[in-house]
Amino acid sequence: MTIRCIAFDLDDTLWACKPVIVHAEQRFYTWLQTHYPRITTAYTPEELVKKRMNYMQQYPELHYNLTRLRKDWLATLAIEHAYPAEHLVEQGFEVFWLARNEVTFFEGALTVLEALSARFLLGVISNGNASVHHIGVGHLFQFVHSAAQAGVAKPHPAIFQQALAQVDILPHQAVYVGDDPLRDIQGAAGAGWRTVWFNPDHQAWVGGQKPDAIIDNLAQLEAVVARL
Repeated sequence: MTIRCIAFDLDDTLWACKPVIVHAEQRFYTWLQTHYPRITTAYTPEELVKKRMNYMQQYPELHYNLTRLRKDWLATLAIEHAYPAEHLVEQGFEVFWLARNEVTFFEGALTVLEALSARFLLGVISNGNASVHHIGVGHLFQFVHSAAQAGVAKPHPAIFQQALAQVDILPHQAVYVGDDPLRDIQGAAGAGWRTVWFNPDHQAWVGGQKPDAIIDNLAQLEAVVARL
């Protein structure tokens, strides 16, 4: 079987997500302290994060669009504290989003992507709102498809089907690489893709259809794909 396309999840597959989000939330809170002090007087950083998470949990139908959810929450935050919403929503989101894209790639990840891009079509399929173009590696990918664009989030098969339609690739010619057993591996497998589970912490498999291969370092990926 000839593999022509490799697509990647982003958060916790190409870089660690938690430190990026923690940093972005801190940057956003500092910005609020300067421009919207009534909010930071009312909430500690931890309380504000909890407030956002509680808000987002009320709208599971919008979990495919994290940008809209955060902006909607910012609008309610502004109204709650008697601030004009537009400025807080747009500039507040930009402050968070710019910091959210200040990522540190896993060791060797960029070298792997550059090598693979010479042999395969590369793509991104992500539920999040990081931007490989803003980060500066967009030139390595032939397609970038997000849950917000798809209208559904992983593990829904439509997001994987839509992505392949952009490059005229059949599912059996494609491999998806991700860290999440359900959203990434079982989601892609359900759409007919081959799958590689990125599992650097050597977690036990959660059950259900297993990945076609498991790696704990992205440097192993090219050799693994050659055997699929």
